[in-house]
Amino acid sequence: MTSAAAYAIPAPDGAFEKVTIQRRDLGPRDVLIDVKFAGICHSDIHTARDEWGGTKYPCVPGHEIAGLVAAVGSAVTKYQVGDRVGVGCMVDSCGRCGPCLGDEEQYCENGNTMTYNTPVDPAVQPEGYTMGGYSTQVVVTEHFVVGIPEGIGLDVAAPLLCAGVTLFSPLRHWNAGPGKRVAIIGMGGLGHVGVKLAAAMGAEVTVLSHSLSKQEDGKRFGAHHYYATSDKQTFRELRGRFDLILNTVSADLPIDSYLRLLNLNGTLVILGLPEKPLAVKPFTIAGYRRSLAGSMIGGIAQTQEMLDFCAAHGIGAEIEVISADEIDNAYDRVVASDVRYRFVIDAATI
Repeated sequence: MTSAAAYAIPAPDGAFEKVTIQRRDLGPRDVLIDVKFAGICHSDIHTARDEWGGTKYPCVPGHEIAGLVAAVGSAVTKYQVGDRVGVGCMVDSCGRCGPCLGDEEQYCENGNTMTYNTPVDPAVQPEGYTMGGYSTQVVVTEHFVVGIPEGIGLDVAAPLLCAGVTLFSPLRHWNAGPGKRVAIIGMGGLGHVGVKLAAAMGAEVTVLSHSLSKQEDGKRFGAHHYYATSDKQTFRELRGRFDLILNTVSADLPIDSYLRLLNLNGTLVILGLPEKPLAVKPFTIAGYRRSLAGSMIGGIAQTQEMLDFCAAHGIGAEIEVISADEIDNAYDRVVASDVRYRFVIDAATI
């Protein structure tokens, strides 16, 4: 085991504090990464504050990790010391089930190992559960490491490891591109990346946001149209308009009203996860052969595809870089929607 500095939260109502954690020694197929930047995802907040239940403490969150290879195991072939790399939401899966063999490790039938707060053998992590990227170093199996192209800064690339692939995957699956009308619900940490990606794919992009306060940004990111959902006229004007709608917010929205914005054979995809069950009238779906679907991040191969796509199109997250001692304040600001659009921790301050 080797020691690494990290920032951990000791309890649901605690404050982050600097700690020392242990990382496993390199196995033959392991990669040791010097973390340079770690994005703050809303999932980090839900987990750190035990809002989903089951959080193990002390908790070191972070699954948007960008850094440089510091060392590699004897059997590693994809990476060498000094390479620019990233780690997203997963660090292992069974590798044998249908989804894993089909490069869809996020749907592993035997349960994948998430980057933090997932039970593991103490030989992998002494605490018995994974510790995330709010740390100076991580050790990850080669297969779950992706390369970050030179065309993207490590700081703006970090959020792409979660936010980027979470939007890229459904856009690819539902064939967003020229001739497709795509709507993005919400212009936050997820939504703003979705606007950039959908526009780069050639789709006609509309943002559906509560207000018009971010309209200028939305247009700058590539949106062709921007509507305030607080205006009831929006739902009348846009009825039957879209081929694909991606819902990036976790609020309890009137999904039935948004479904009516789909055209024939259109699909609304749930990405943000609200606390309450969705209320949908069956005829709203049946009437226009509409679909209500969901999507979770993306597999490792698709994550690499997303990074390569972003490098080719000059896409990165809009970020505010913070020091590690600002994490608690950053969490409060995310909850208050006071960030444009993603906080990234400078690991040099850990």
